[in-house]
Amino acid sequence: MERDGGGGSLFFRGLQNRSHEKMKLRTRKSTLYLSQQKSTGCGGDLLGENIYLVLFTIALRICNCFLVQTSFVPDEYWQSLEVAHHMVFNYGYLTWEWTERLRGYTYPLIFASIYKILHLLGKDSVQLLIWIPRLAQALLSAIADLRLYSLMKQLENQQVARWVLCSWFTWYCCTRTLTNTMETVLTIIALFYYPLEGSKFMNSVKYSSLVALAFIIRPTAVILWIPLLFRHFWQEQRKLDLILHQFLPVGFFTLSFSLIIDRIFFGQWTLVQYNFLKFNVLQNVGSFYGSHPWHWYFSQGFPAVLGTHLPFFIHGCLLAPKRYRIFLVTVLWTLLVYSMLSHKEFRFIYPVLPFCMVFCGYSLNNLKLWKKPALSFLFLSNMFFALYTGLVHQRGTLDVMTNIQELCYNNTNISSASVLMMMPCHSTPYYSHVHHPLPMRFLQCPPDLTGKGDYLVEADIFYLNPLKWLYREFQNDSTLPTHLIIFSILEEEINPFLISNKYERTAVFFHTHFPERRTGSHIYVYERKLKGKLNQT
Repeated sequence: MERDGGGGSLFFRGLQNRSHEKMKLRTRKSTLYLSQQKSTGCGGDLLGENIYLVLFTIALRICNCFLVQTSFVPDEYWQSLEVAHHMVFNYGYLTWEWTERLRGYTYPLIFASIYKILHLLGKDSVQLLIWIPRLAQALLSAIADLRLYSLMKQLENQQVARWVLCSWFTWYCCTRTLTNTMETVLTIIALFYYPLEGSKFMNSVKYSSLVALAFIIRPTAVILWIPLLFRHFWQEQRKLDLILHQFLPVGFFTLSFSLIIDRIFFGQWTLVQYNFLKFNVLQNVGSFYGSHPWHWYFSQGFPAVLGTHLPFFIHGCLLAPKRYRIFLVTVLWTLLVYSMLSHKEFRFIYPVLPFCMVFCGYSLNNLKLWKKPALSFLFLSNMFFALYTGLVHQRGTLDVMTNIQELCYNNTNISSASVLMMMPCHSTPYYSHVHHPLPMRFLQCPPDLTGKGDYLVEADIFYLNPLKWLYREFQNDSTLPTHLIIFSILEEEINPFLISNKYERTAVFFHTHFPERRTGSHIYVYERKLKGKLNQT
């Protein structure tokens, strides 16, 4: 009986086990189960996040784009849109960096492609040429935002991830057509795939490809990545495979891609990355456009970029786990290296901002008593700086271009019109914001590449004695431009010339509340009136 009973129990246990196995098989094959798995997994996802979050982020950056109506630096036009306009429409101004082959065509090619599509569709109006590239950059920045959010949510939690995206300087820069903006976008997405402790997204080929692309677009991008690349190499057990099977093939492919593009547009083989580093780092030609003391990034640049997040960054550095130490090393390393160069700008350190915001997010997440006041303070202060710099500060140089556009498209005497911009060189955009072959001239300022000690650019000669320069330059009335564009501080000094040549002020544009030596608070447009008749504009 015991034997039978034991055998029976074994028999029923065997049936039970087999029934469980069959149930598992049926569960795996169940269409209902698969549909439920998809709906809870990725059915409502886009870019790895909830589709509503993705749409909200894209909508936010589109609003961001339209709420930034000011100029920051000349390069956002002269090294991207102006070059793209020249590539597609065969007119536009190429600065000395392009004649010396310091810049590559990879980044402008993005906007040239947009321009070409608009042209083929017959939709190449000046407004679309201005805004579509910026909307494209806003979309890329939205993707970077989502990648940084996903990374921090996976490494920490949703609360930390939420606070890493709120920065006034990001708002100010992320929709501008700057190589620094693209460098920051590629840096963030590359960081998403970087082998960080606790990350599930790591992919060496993807992150190294993005770093290589950032280097192609802006060669100094490699500075930021040196500590991160060294850390990856140090921790990698198969070091030879990492170099031979990943880094070298990726580097060869991206560099070849850059060489081919530049060969097409320059007409000769050119390694622009070497030229860029040689001129700007080794020869320090950038100092021609201004120099700052070595501590400028630490005493002014970095605090200004972080703004009111600075104390939270310091607090976060003290609290953050050990795995984020590499981020702090990367920030300090980048600031130190850039401090060695005499020419310094806020935008150069924009790519380190996402690393800093990780510490700010960690700080805010760990605040207890003062969390709500801190968040309110950060929101209001960053909103103020974002809106003021985006809508008010330095907007005149863009607003005045609308006046030139009206001159081109609403003037019956356009064939005789011409414009002279007597302002610091590259103060305004150029043909990319006019889209008409109107004769225009601005004060030149290429650096001295010959080594002359007494070298002065046209802009410097002009500002030494503006009135003398004007009378010497325009001895014949037939060569006088029909329109002059100046900053308000210049008006009194050149007033005799304006009166004697019958120029009258026709438009005034606010520019800034903080005028400088050559930059006034307003921009004036003067038009030459002949025989008592107003030119139709």
